[in-house]
Amino acid sequence: MRILIIGEGGRESALAAQLTKDARVTKMFFANGNASTDKYGQNVNLSAITELRDFAIKEKVDLTIVGPEAPLVAGLRDEFKKHDLKVFGPDQKVASLEGSKAFSKKFMQTYDIKTAKAVVFDSYEDAKAYIQTQEYPLVVKASGLAGGKGVVICETLEEAEATIHDFMIRRIYGDAGIRLVIEEFLQGFEASIIAFSNGENLFPCISVKDYKKAGNGDAGPNTGGMGSVAPSPEFTEEHYADFEENILKTTIKGLKAEGFSFKGIIFFGLMITKNGTYLLEYNMRFGDPETQVLMALMENKILDVINDCMNGKNIELKFKDEKAVCLVMCSGGYPRNMELGFEIVGEEKVKHSQLLYAGAVKSGDKIVSNGGRVLNIIATGATYDEARKKVYEDASHVHFDYSFYREDIGKF
Repeated sequence: MRILIIGEGGRESALAAQLTKDARVTKMFFANGNASTDKYGQNVNLSAITELRDFAIKEKVDLTIVGPEAPLVAGLRDEFKKHDLKVFGPDQKVASLEGSKAFSKKFMQTYDIKTAKAVVFDSYEDAKAYIQTQEYPLVVKASGLAGGKGVVICETLEEAEATIHDFMIRRIYGDAGIRLVIEEFLQGFEASIIAFSNGENLFPCISVKDYKKAGNGDAGPNTGGMGSVAPSPEFTEEHYADFEENILKTTIKGLKAEGFSFKGIIFFGLMITKNGTYLLEYNMRFGDPETQVLMALMENKILDVINDCMNGKNIELKFKDEKAVCLVMCSGGYPRNMELGFEIVGEEKVKHSQLLYAGAVKSGDKIVSNGGRVLNIIATGATYDEARKKVYEDASHVHFDYSFYREDIGKF
């Protein structure tokens, strides 16, 4: 098979690392890829959907796997389908479950999917009036895509006013924030469950804990993810039963009622409170850095899983009875103003873990940082402590100027 993977993060590196072990994969292309995918196949500089389509036709690509959300929301699968090109991912309409938080929230409310109470606003004045009457903390979300940074937990009225002004008037995330979802704050802990769809049913993976805040102890601003562990140690069988009954089953019901059949991924972002498990959001693609720990533990061949989904077959997911830890090493200043372009050294000293590049590219005979989340270090072990010791031992040998990472990933 000739495979095109769209994306350039650690998630794409993790998928590529598994696919490269499969003898059926004869060639992999990456748009635009990174320093790891450069080893597994051929990086190609493509961005527009028409460019990707023409490339897939020219290179006789058998399967396209889409990592990030933007191409799906922009209708990549719809365009590829016109030319009989296979894509593992939803069409534009179904991708709106991630691309529009307003659309997603309405879907949840319509099909009694357990979620926080929320109101959608198109008017700045109406949103401003509404927040005067609410209890705090309060959650303000940009409806559109904002790179994982469009959700703010507002502790005070003043903070909420500033946030809706930033989103709707200043438009710090462009058009993503001109429509808002304002919802009640849920106190608890988060968990992620990624499920495969075969067009008829959903098949969940084990739970993952994602560390979203930039600093130790969940301090600092939200990020795209500073690390992950699987399975989530806090997510119990009781929590899963609640998820299955009140979120998974009702989501399947809603998808069928709306005619939202697709072959791809649906990601459940969950909040577990004293009152049970709630759905925060859907993503319609592999998570990052959740994918990294899932690939480290998955016993199935990922190509088998994807092919069976594409062919409408039921699947049985199997995972090792181990723990996985992924540490994300970042550029100085991330997620705000970042220092980029620094040489990364020490990869050869990584002995106990898997190092996957994300925001890093080859520059001559060097590898340099070119993004916020620069690389991932992943290890497995019988316990979380065993896995994290491997990760942090290896991380101590890898260096680039102004790099930083959290010191508490996998520490329980």
